[in-house]
Parts: sequence; structure tokens; C-alpha cells
Amino acid sequence: MGFFKNQFSNVVEWEEFRDDMIFWKWSNREIKKGSKLIIRSGQDAIFVNNGKIEGIFEDEGTYNIDSEIIPFLSTLKGFKFGFNSGMRVEVLFVNTKEFTVRWGTQSPVLIPTPQLPGGMPIRANGTFNFKVSDYVTLIDKVAGMKNSYLVEDVKIRITSVLDQLLMKWISREGKDMFNLQANASDIAKGIQEDLDMQMMGNGMTITGFQIMSFNYPKEIQDMITKTASHEMIGNLQKYQQVSMTDGIASGKVQGGGAASDMAGMMMGMNMANEMMKNMNQGQNQGQGQNQGQNPANNSSQSASASSASDGNKKPNFCPNCGAKNEGANFCPNCGQKLS
Repeated sequence: MGFFKNQFSNVVEWEEFRDDMIFWKWSNREIKKGSKLIIRSGQDAIFVNNGKIEGIFEDEGTYNIDSEIIPFLSTLKGFKFGFNSGMRVEVLFVNTKEFTVRWGTQSPVLIPTPQLPGGMPIRANGTFNFKVSDYVTLIDKVAGMKNSYLVEDVKIRITSVLDQLLMKWISREGKDMFNLQANASDIAKGIQEDLDMQMMGNGMTITGFQIMSFNYPKEIQDMITKTASHEMIGNLQKYQQVSMTDGIASGKVQGGGAASDMAGMMMGMNMANEMMKNMNQGQNQGQGQNQGQNPANNSSQSASASSASDGNKKPNFCPNCGAKNEGANFCPNCGQKLS
């Protein structure tokens, strides 16, 4: 009984449908009179005889094979079910959806760069999308030798060439090796075009390729982060101020003794110095506007400003390092100009 069950089938359908399966072949069984074809949503059914496509059916539903399918087959239109006879054809069920696959480099890709003689070791990750586009090629190149084909099979094929393509397009489009993310879109577009040419030979097309991130070695990433922070701060004096602030906030400058007190005094003096500079700049701008409005007062205001400037005393403590000053024009400890 089991023998006849395996040899003959009255229902032609994709058994045990899987979302990660690209196609599945119903084969080696005889279609008897009264058999039915079931096509589910997201599937196409392709009737194949001796490697040649007889007919493609795309609409979901249940069909009587002898009355609704055979009349539309190319070379089997005249087939008649006889007493005890059946028809042997292969039916290829194809998953028509677009597949999305995550990818990531298994090991660092060494990108040639003048800064590093051995190359820049870079990892990357992202996603790519593909779908079946050419049934004839799919049957000729893949389905003719396989009974099923998984997304994992495509992923293995893609990742086997991805390192070379990353090297090619990063070298071509990655003008700034330390900021590859800025060129990620152009790099991904080039890789997609190359992958599409390769997968076309299997009847599939790459509909999208995305690079989510590039990852540098920790030492290089730390250097990039530090360089970026310096550029944001703008100059060394501000960097020192921010570093000191971070030190106190994090508790690294502790003790409540001379070091902590000196740090606090230095920050206070530096902040006061910056405030004075901003106030002086605002006053100078206001005086310039008043002078432009009252030319007659220019000479008297200039003389008054000169007299006030001559009368300024040198600060008792250096605003930069806090060292005591004896009336010198420059700090004897750090060289900061005091006049």
C-alpha cells in the first residue's frame, strides 16, 4: 500500500513549504486522471517535461489537472489519460517573494592604503535582497541538478566573493579610509552591480545591497574617536579645560588637597578670563559703533581708552596655570601673556 502511495499522487502541491526555500521540485511521481494542482500565495508552478518548460501557472488556487492544466501545456495538449495510465512530468514550485539576507565579513578584509603597509583591516556588515527573475535559466543551471534550493545556498555563494568585491569598491570609492561610512552608498551600489551580474547566471537578480557599518580595529577606532574629539574642541587650551573637567567629574582628580584645589582654581580663573574677554569684545564693538555715530568724540574716547589701558595692573596669579605673578608681562611658570 505504501508503495502505491509514493508512486502515485492525486494532489500536486508544495509539501512542507518553507519561507527560506527558493524552489522545490515535485518529481518522480505519476499524475493520474482526476489529480489536482494546488498553488498557494507567493508560489508559481512550472510544469517541466524532459528539461523543457511546458507551462507556467501563477495564480493561486486549486485546479483540475486534466481539464484546466493539460489543455494549456505546450507539447502535451493532446495528452489523454487512458485506463490505468498516467502522465509523468516534473512540477517546479518557485517562491516568488523577495528575500532579505544578512551578511557580514567572517574575517577582516585588508584594504590597501598608503598609511598602513600591510593594509587596513576592516570588517563590514549589512543586508542584500534578491529574487528569482528567469525561470528558464533557473531550471537550466540549478533546478536541473537539485530538488530544492535554499536561501543559505545563495548566501554562501554571495559571501564567497564578497571580500574581493569589498576590496575592489572600497579602494575605488573609499577616498577617506578613516570615514568609509560617508561613501557607503556608492560602495554598496558598485557591489550590487557586480553581484547581480554573477547571480544572473543562476536566474536570480540582486534587487538591493546595503552596508550597515564598517568596523575598524580597536586601536584605529580609538585614534579616529580621539582625532574627532580634538577637532570638535578646536584647540589645545580648550582640550585641557575639558579634560580637567572630565577628570573632576569622573573622580580621577580627587583628594580634596592641593591638586584638587589648584584644578578648581585654574578652571575658575580660566572661565573668568574667558568671560572678561567676551565682555571686552562686546564693549569694543559698542565703542566702535558709538565712534562711527559721533566722529567728534573719537579722539577723546581713544585717549581715554589708552589712559585706562596704561593704568591696568598685572594680575597677581596667572589665569592659565595659577602661578603667582610678581608684575611680569609673562607668566614665569607657563609663559602665558599677562598684559
